[in-house]
Amino acid sequence: MENQTSVTEFILVGLSNDPQLQIFLFLVFLIIYLITLVGNMMIMLVIRVDPHLHTPMYFFLSHLAFVDICYSSAIVPKMLVNFQAKHTTISVNGCLAQMFFILLSAGNEVFILSAMAYDRYAAICHPLHYVETMNKRVSSQLVCGSWTMGLLYSLVNTVPVSKLHFCGPNEIRHFSCELPLLLQLSCTVTFTNKIVLLSSVAIFGFSSFLFTLVSYIHIISTILRIRSMEGRRKAFSTCSSHLIVMALFFLTAISQYMKPSSVSSLYSILTPMLNPLIYSLKNKEVKTALRRTMGKSP
Repeated sequence: MENQTSVTEFILVGLSNDPQLQIFLFLVFLIIYLITLVGNMMIMLVIRVDPHLHTPMYFFLSHLAFVDICYSSAIVPKMLVNFQAKHTTISVNGCLAQMFFILLSAGNEVFILSAMAYDRYAAICHPLHYVETMNKRVSSQLVCGSWTMGLLYSLVNTVPVSKLHFCGPNEIRHFSCELPLLLQLSCTVTFTNKIVLLSSVAIFGFSSFLFTLVSYIHIISTILRIRSMEGRRKAFSTCSSHLIVMALFFLTAISQYMKPSSVSSLYSILTPMLNPLIYSLKNKEVKTALRRTMGKSP
């Protein structure tokens, strides 16, 4: 092993080698990134300054917006630099750092979404005890738990990869450092890493999905027992934005792990941009708060 040449950097192939197309892609992803930053920052700002939104649901939404900024920032800035560079390289340590923050953000987001599902369950299924159930302490504990689970998921996968040896080839056919693709480039046996990856995805992903699924089974059952159509519509409207965001995230995650190609992973860039748009367009309280905030602005 000592006689083998160690790889010090990886080549990120990206989406295209055509210079003209790269300029177009640079502009497209720059716009996407700016919309992501502005949209999610606006969500965070509105929730912070508007007293009407100081509830557990919007507390979680604010943290989801922050995680989306982190998720996008772990991927897109390096993409933009590579579109303008002649040599699209990233150091091994830089690649591991990028992978760490991608996994941290993704792991955190899935549990934030689960916390939001539990919040909707408490609000719809047990409305009389909602204030007591979802107090500030419980909400803060759920957010801290989400960050802790995301950190564990990231460390469990990143630390073993940092011990692998890379001796060539060093070409990653992707625009970011995705774990499955890194394992393919290792000169070390990666059986343990693959088992850890599959086990962590199964444990963290399935537990979160199951928790969310059970919450929504109870939610839908409760909504169906509401006699008035207007009551059903109002109850369902409080969940519709979260359901759309959750579906987008899980479909993105499944596509990335089933087939980790650049095309399938583009959804991981689009999802953080779409989330604030979905919540601002489908949520009347957010739209009203946005108008109030804009009205206060000079």
